[in-house]
Amino acid sequence: MKAPATVSPIAWPVNIGAAARLSGVSAKMVRHYESLSLLPAVHRTDAGYRQYTESEVHTLRFIKRSRELGFSMDEIAELAGLWHNRRRASANVRRIAQKHSDDLAQRIEAMQAMQRTLDHLIHCCHGDERPDCPILDDLAGLHA
Repeated sequence: MKAPATVSPIAWPVNIGAAARLSGVSAKMVRHYESLSLLPAVHRTDAGYRQYTESEVHTLRFIKRSRELGFSMDEIAELAGLWHNRRRASANVRRIAQKHSDDLAQRIEAMQAMQRTLDHLIHCCHGDERPDCPILDDLAGLHA
């Protein structure tokens, strides 16, 4: 029986490539988040190479998950600030999440309305060899 593979411990700090791999964020996005001040200015070696701590990689994971949930960069900055502030009020976090959820609900409703309109137009279009097309008529504003 084969012995289980051992996980080698990470030697912190790590370079940008390792930080990207460990966080699941591309090196380009790591630089972008740093330029937006979502990450504090990271330490650099004498040669100018960025060096990321475990805390900074954790922050990158936080940003990635926030983006997956569709939060804006401004919202992520505010959430990250609250996350790092141990004296925060959870009501502030909830307010941001609730507003985002409400915005998503409105966008979903608007998209469903678009889909219903398109489905109706598709249903009304004969899709044959004739030039009459209610879809084009609607886009041109002829049925307003």
